[in-house]
Amino acid sequence: MQYTHEVEQMVCVKKGPNHGPAPIPEEGRWVQSKEIKDISGLTHGVGWCAPQQGACKLTLNVKDGIIKEALVETIGCTGMTHSAAMAAEILAGKTILEALNTDLVCDAINTAMRELFLQIVYGRTQSAFSENGLPIGAGLEDLGKGLRSQVGTMYSTEKKGVRYLDMAEGYITRQALDDNGEVIGYEFVKLGQMMEMITTKGISPEEALKKCTGSYGRFAEGARFINPRVE
Repeated sequence: MQYTHEVEQMVCVKKGPNHGPAPIPEEGRWVQSKEIKDISGLTHGVGWCAPQQGACKLTLNVKDGIIKEALVETIGCTGMTHSAAMAAEILAGKTILEALNTDLVCDAINTAMRELFLQIVYGRTQSAFSENGLPIGAGLEDLGKGLRSQVGTMYSTEKKGVRYLDMAEGYITRQALDDNGEVIGYEFVKLGQMMEMITTKGISPEEALKKCTGSYGRFAEGARFINPRVE
């Protein structure tokens, strides 16, 4: 350690009380975090790239400073899906400080890591007041049946109006219109559950499609039904 001449010539003044950092809530406990290993919690962060062409939602489950579980969800950019594949492989097993200073391939994912890091180290995690936190696998449960991200995709023009394409229920196949041409409901297919039936349960595509098709609103009362991707 090097000191300047001015500092070397100073009189030594003893330090007074040192109470340490303010405790933060972590998994149902109040913790004075001084080292990386003092940090635990599950939380989410959202990031975006410079041109804001795409966005990333990142979920990490951290135990004793180590990332034990990572969920990377992206939207709006085709290249980001491949970046997410690499980032997901990179993140698990790293400390949160390592992850913060690792190139996660995509600016949006890096930004999400930064935002998430701030929440974790300031004690603003989703599991801050959950005793013992959330088990490894809790991030996967966010996806629900069929393990697909919750995506909402809507499109509209002034001339032709609105088109519902994807909602929490699933892939929209038809919109129901009333006599005035206004939307009163829609038909959807739960793609995640349908593919699960076909690929793991041996159910035929036709039967799986039928089982996973539903409707919302006053769909059955529609005066006209349109395919939002065609009509």
